[in-house]
Amino acid sequence: MIRVLLADDEHLIRGAVAALLGLEPDLEVVAEVGRGDEVAAAVAEHDPDVAVLDIDMPGANGLTVAETLRDRGARCSVCILTSFGRPGYLRRAMAAGVRGFVAKDAPTEELAAAIRKVHGGGRYLDAELAASAMAAGDNPLTGREREILRLTGAGTETARIAALLHLSEGTVRNYLSTAMAKLGVPNRLAAVRAARDMGWI
Repeated sequence: MIRVLLADDEHLIRGAVAALLGLEPDLEVVAEVGRGDEVAAAVAEHDPDVAVLDIDMPGANGLTVAETLRDRGARCSVCILTSFGRPGYLRRAMAAGVRGFVAKDAPTEELAAAIRKVHGGGRYLDAELAASAMAAGDNPLTGREREILRLTGAGTETARIAALLHLSEGTVRNYLSTAMAKLGVPNRLAAVRAARDMGWI
C-alpha cells in the first residue's frame, strides 16, 4: 500500500479526494490536514510515502511546505495539487524537489497515477502546466527584486522596506523601477500583480 497524506484547506475537496483515492486498491490516505503549517508534524507522525499538497493554504503555502520537508530530510515524495497554472510555481516546485504537479481539476485517476509514479521515483507533470512554464521562459527578476515586490504586495511602505533590508529608499525605488521595466508594467502594484500571476513571488 502507498501511504498518502492530503493537505488542502478546502474541506469538501479534501474529503472528496480522500474518498476517491480510498477506492484505489493500492492507496491509503493516512492523514488529512487543512493548513500548511500542520503538514510537517503530520508527516512526522504518520510517515506517508507521498504528501499531496495544495499550493494555496493558510499557515504556509504548498511550495513553502515542500521546501520545509526537503530541508528536514523527509522521506516522502511530494505531489503538488493546484488550481493555479502559474509558470513560476512549477519551476519553484521542481527546485524544492517536488516530483508531481497535477491540476486540481484533473480526474482522480490522473492524481492516483501521479501518486504511483512519484512513489516509484519518477516525475509526473501536468502537460498543460509544463507547456505554460516553458512558454513563459525564465523568471527575469532577481532575488532582491522579488523580495521587494513581496513586501510591496503586503502593503509595506518604501521607507519600511528600506529599513528592513538595510537599503536606502532610493535603492528600493530603483529595484522597483527595474522590476517594472522587466515586467513591462506602468507601476509597482501592476508589477506585484504580474509577478504573482506568473508565480514568481
